[in-house]
Amino acid sequence: MTRSSHLQAVPEVRTATPTDPPRAVPTRHPGRWIAAFAAVAVLAVVVHSMATNPNFQWSVVGAHFTLPAVLNGLWLTLWLTAVTMVLGFALGAVLAVMRLSGNPVLNAVSWLYTWLFRSIPLLVQLLFWFNIGALYPTVSFGPWFTFDTVNLIGGTATAVIGLVLHEAAYAGEVVRAGILSVDAGQTEAAQSLGMSRLRVLRRIVLPQAMRSIIPPAGNMLIGTLKSTSIVSVIAVHDLLYSVQLIYNRNYQVIPLLLVATAWYLVVTSILTAGQYYVERHYARGAERELPPTPLQRLRAVLKGAR
Repeated sequence: MTRSSHLQAVPEVRTATPTDPPRAVPTRHPGRWIAAFAAVAVLAVVVHSMATNPNFQWSVVGAHFTLPAVLNGLWLTLWLTAVTMVLGFALGAVLAVMRLSGNPVLNAVSWLYTWLFRSIPLLVQLLFWFNIGALYPTVSFGPWFTFDTVNLIGGTATAVIGLVLHEAAYAGEVVRAGILSVDAGQTEAAQSLGMSRLRVLRRIVLPQAMRSIIPPAGNMLIGTLKSTSIVSVIAVHDLLYSVQLIYNRNYQVIPLLLVATAWYLVVTSILTAGQYYVERHYARGAERELPPTPLQRLRAVLKGAR
């Protein structure tokens, strides 16, 4: 037996030939295209109907869009919205702190306030404050000072009181939810450094809670803007009441309502854009890289087109 007969046969090694990877084919979604086509078709029908229907009287809308009376009503609407949101959230923050307090009396008072003003419709509250003189005709502070309350609270003051007290009940729950969204370890760590409870709330908790507070607060802001139209029932010259005075004289009801609608759409669009940038500002600590803004996306598209 020779030496070569003891050697085992070595298997032949074949080199694998490279093959092209399988081509990825995106999943087709015919339902999306059908839904998009249906939405565009419905939108086209609505736009065509609004453009061709002479009853809309767009020329009348354009003529009354910037009337001084309408702009004055718009200004009062914006003023009521701003005052209501500032004072409502200031009172709501106090209610939220009271609700989270360990003091059972403060907790109960905050809960009772929220329950009461969320239960009563806003229109009922406005009518109640407008007729408060029927409940308390006079108010006395001893024998030295007495005044009549029948004409004490006017329409604008009634609107401010009713809107602020109503919105504070909702704002308190929004602020409370934002505070509860902050991890308890943040508060414990700050208190371990010797920070007071008020300083912890102002410097640690609220800045982190703002990311959860801003979206519902923006929703409340837009809701408050529209809720101011209710004050027209107590003859406050807001945007809706101003256009009502005009169409009560010229009987152009639909065009004047379209004027008010257009202004509400303009202001709501501006507030929505502002809310987007405020949310983006408070998201800096939670995201490593912020998404591009619509303006930055537009610039990128224009740059790529060049």
